[in-house]
Amino acid sequence: MKEISDILKAYRHAENQQIRSALATVVKVEGSSYRRPGARMLVTEDGMLTGAISGGCLEGDALKKALSAIHQQENKLVTYDTTDEDDAKFGVQLGCNGIVHILFEPIDVSSELNPIRFLQLLAERSPAVLVTLFSSFQKQHFGTSLIYKKNELHSKVPSGMGEKIIADAENAFNDQTSQFKNYVLGTEQIEAFIEFLQPPVSLVIAGAGNDAQPLAEMAYLLGWNVTIADGRPMHATVNRFPHANQVLIAKPSQLLPQIKTDEQTAFVLMTHNYNYDIELLNLLFDTKAAYIGTLGPRKKLIRMLDELGRNTIENASRIYGPVGLDIGAETAEEIAISILAEIKTVFAGATASSLKEKKVPIHHHANNSN
Repeated sequence: MKEISDILKAYRHAENQQIRSALATVVKVEGSSYRRPGARMLVTEDGMLTGAISGGCLEGDALKKALSAIHQQENKLVTYDTTDEDDAKFGVQLGCNGIVHILFEPIDVSSELNPIRFLQLLAERSPAVLVTLFSSFQKQHFGTSLIYKKNELHSKVPSGMGEKIIADAENAFNDQTSQFKNYVLGTEQIEAFIEFLQPPVSLVIAGAGNDAQPLAEMAYLLGWNVTIADGRPMHATVNRFPHANQVLIAKPSQLLPQIKTDEQTAFVLMTHNYNYDIELLNLLFDTKAAYIGTLGPRKKLIRMLDELGRNTIENASRIYGPVGLDIGAETAEEIAISILAEIKTVFAGATASSLKEKKVPIHHHANNSN
């Protein structure tokens, strides 16, 4: 979601300067590629690039294709094929031995549902499904066409496919999975990238000591929403945490009413104040927060759970203490990396093992179905 936030910020700047732009989206990948479907990049008429659709090898050629789409004001699908291991002839040096399909959509400011408007609707904190329509066989590329949320739908899908696509988007939303689907419109075959998107992680750091600063800063770089909470006014300040979304001076009982917690919320308790931590921990059991991390030795966590009468298997599955992955961290910065890596692992449902040990492709592929 950080990539989308950066794109929206860059678009606002370009729009204020009356500079035209196009959105490039990786809509399909066959084989190996640095970025997966859903990777996006904004290209402006003056050559500015925001986001990424590869590891840097495609961006130069993509700039040319995007400028062409802007000048002609029509969607374009470009395919980069390097499966013959001779990518030099493309002039892009892909080096990934895969086929990458990228859709370029010029932004029409007069259109109520242009691609940027769909991305703006994603900025609200709720899960959503975004549908992008294209065709590998025809010149018809409808582009970003639909966004589905729990009680909200915005669509410019052609009427001949509307009901089917909405039903498939609803299924993807309920299953929380991305997938590809094929449709027929008249005599044309239309492909759809149906993309499930979660809101960014909301990280609440209870504790505004010096060791919380690198954690907050690194979480900001990841595009997470960061909240700092502490009962000490001298520590919990905007000057000390300039990139936090909010800095709260609050006791545990005052804190939760000021924060929206959901399944994408993580708490890290690092106040170095036993009474503050145990009071907040007791309150967190009644929230939807999927991750609760506690700094300090495990015996401290066990003591708190015993005192609260909460030392159960069910509660233990949500609590990570000592917080972080075992990477040999010593400094505050290294500990921050270990904490963020563990949170990412939990929310991604990953294993945190070395990639060299993985026997399947690194990225999870979207489901392919017709």
